[in-house]
Amino acid sequence: MEKKVTMQDIADLLNISKNSVSQALSGKPGVSEDTRRLVQNTADELGYNYSDSRNQKLADKKLPRNIALIASDYAFSLKSFFGKIYLSVEKELRARGMNLFIEPINSESKKNLTLPTLLSNHEIDGILILSHISTEYISKVIGTGIPTVLIDHHSPHLQVDSILTNNRFGAFIAVEHLIQLGHREIAFVGDVEISPSYQERLEGYLLALKRYKLKPSENFILTNAQENQVGINLFFDKLQDQPSAWFCVNDGLGFLVTSVLQQKGFRVPEDVSVCSFDNGELSQITTPKITTMEIDLNHFGKKAIEQLCWRIENKLEPVQEILLPTKLIIRESTSKKKL
Repeated sequence: MEKKVTMQDIADLLNISKNSVSQALSGKPGVSEDTRRLVQNTADELGYNYSDSRNQKLADKKLPRNIALIASDYAFSLKSFFGKIYLSVEKELRARGMNLFIEPINSESKKNLTLPTLLSNHEIDGILILSHISTEYISKVIGTGIPTVLIDHHSPHLQVDSILTNNRFGAFIAVEHLIQLGHREIAFVGDVEISPSYQERLEGYLLALKRYKLKPSENFILTNAQENQVGINLFFDKLQDQPSAWFCVNDGLGFLVTSVLQQKGFRVPEDVSVCSFDNGELSQITTPKITTMEIDLNHFGKKAIEQLCWRIENKLEPVQEILLPTKLIIRESTSKKKL
């Protein structure tokens, strides 16, 4: 009868402690990555058995155990959006038995390209970066060699996996909805410099107009919109003609546009329709409630962890961008154009 291979057998062969073998096979901190890899390879060569219930958790030895979540102070402050993504990340890691380390990046660290000490003081298996910090800063994080996945951000200058919203198609569907209601003069409101997501939503807006052979009017396109009533009022007052519908890149702007329109004496949606993006709280508390594109924020965390686990095991595979779909939520702020 063939002798069962034990942790002690692996320890004796490699001349290390049984505890080190246990740490290496379980993915727990305490051993170097080289030692962990050596122990795992030796266990595989000796035919170490992971099938019994006590060792079943050790069968997941190749999964990362310590994950760092990095984001700017600003991103962490947007609790209604990024807060939900963070909670979904935390939930998915907990389900997989992984540890989460959180590090906000302030403006000084961003400017000085100062990386979190946890990347050197802890044994970090993978990094998640939530939203944008700066291209230089993210490049330095990637330069550590630790597998990294971006959430809701990408750049031509960053060769790294990204989990993204399908912003172009989402915006296309939103504007198509307005066109199908008979609207032809549709305004765009957003600051495309803030995020590549907003630039992509502008592209989706233009794509929808092109698809339906509608010529975009430069007067109706505000690409440096500030999220305050003053900015929206200034844009509105400069308009020579009034659009019959507005597409806003997020719910905050949808809320502001609706408020300004109502203050100017327009009825929403009887006189003007408004559509926004994200399906956040503001779209639901506005009167009337705003038609919007829904993003499944919970899915962000799940896909990000899945991709990070895959990347750790496939470090040489080409970079991937994963696009998550959106869903049109039709509410009271959009209706057929008045004849």
